[in-house]
Amino acid sequence: MQNQQIEDLVESLAQTLGRGLSLEDPDGVLLAYSSHQTSADRVRVNFLLSKKVPADVSEWQLRHGIAQAVRPVAVPANEGLGMLGRVCVPLLVRGFRVGYLWVQQLSNEDPAPGILAALPAIRPTIDRLAELLLETDTASSQRRAQREATFLAACHGVAAAVEDLRGWRELGGHGPWRVALVHELSEVSARAGREDPLEAALLQRTIALQATVGVEPVLFSAGASTHSVLLCEARVGRSALQHVVDRCRSEVAKRAGRPAGRFVLGLSEPAADPRDLADAFRQAVHAAQADAVDPQPGKVSAFADIGVYQFLGAAGWQVPAHGSVRFDELCEADRLGELLPVLELLYDKNGSVQDVAAQLHLHRSSVYNRLTRIRSIIGADPLAGTVRLELHLALKARRWRSRPRFEQS
Repeated sequence: MQNQQIEDLVESLAQTLGRGLSLEDPDGVLLAYSSHQTSADRVRVNFLLSKKVPADVSEWQLRHGIAQAVRPVAVPANEGLGMLGRVCVPLLVRGFRVGYLWVQQLSNEDPAPGILAALPAIRPTIDRLAELLLETDTASSQRRAQREATFLAACHGVAAAVEDLRGWRELGGHGPWRVALVHELSEVSARAGREDPLEAALLQRTIALQATVGVEPVLFSAGASTHSVLLCEARVGRSALQHVVDRCRSEVAKRAGRPAGRFVLGLSEPAADPRDLADAFRQAVHAAQADAVDPQPGKVSAFADIGVYQFLGAAGWQVPAHGSVRFDELCEADRLGELLPVLELLYDKNGSVQDVAAQLHLHRSSVYNRLTRIRSIIGADPLAGTVRLELHLALKARRWRSRPRFEQS
């Protein structure tokens, strides 16, 4: 349906301008063209037949700055290529380049300024065309897929990808940057990632792209089968990232046709050099995992704020299922799940019985009674220094064992 709308808009614009039009994606692949064939030059005819801009024609066009242009560009004729002059209209949606609309001049006597003067009157239609392109083609384009793969490889420490990243316009030439990882805690999403990872990755890529368009501090996004990864300016704020998460939820409903699960977002510390992106990615992973197993309502999970999970996520740290005699005794005795939640919350609330009672909807005497039972079971005071450290760490380690794992690509 959207492809037909795109074709209809191109045809309508051609009729308005009285010239032949062609529409291509950022890779130079033909997406649509008008039936208006008056004075079609050799380049246009060959483009409509091959569906791809030839290398020599692409080089001529790029020489005139179309890849960086944000306004229409007049590209002069090239007799050697058999090419009349034409006007390139970059199609952007809130700063994101989704393709190019080409308006061919009728002859060498048909000056480009006449076309440029006619464009403001049809700007709303051109903007609508750009919006439709963003909805249909950008996330699945070959160029986009290759760039996302390069970025993800750099996040996993691949040296060649790191060097490739140094020339990216999105990096702005210098850091620091932050990496964010976004993950949906949904069994449906997890199952899709296992059963058809390529399809799941395309959905993640599309959702991430749509959710970050126009969010200025987010420089680039990439999707893998279980998550998406964002490259952000160091100044990125939590409100901007929360906005991205909210948009991810709505994109899931729109594109997957189901209610969205809970989203977690982990944010790294700043990385000053592309070589540091792998460490930043690991930090973002651990922050997202911490948010998944121990959520802090209303907060974006930053690595610096996840406390003991920084240590539990350290490279090579294998959390054993059993490692504390007192904690194992307590687990064995707490068959009804009445003791451990009180104890963990008491630790998290800095020993405030009143706060624990309020959150668990208990009377304060009930909290004191359960603490007495815990003392009896383990034969020690659970609020005493080393005992408290042991049990609090064991509680967090138990949570950490249930963290989501993320695919490497």
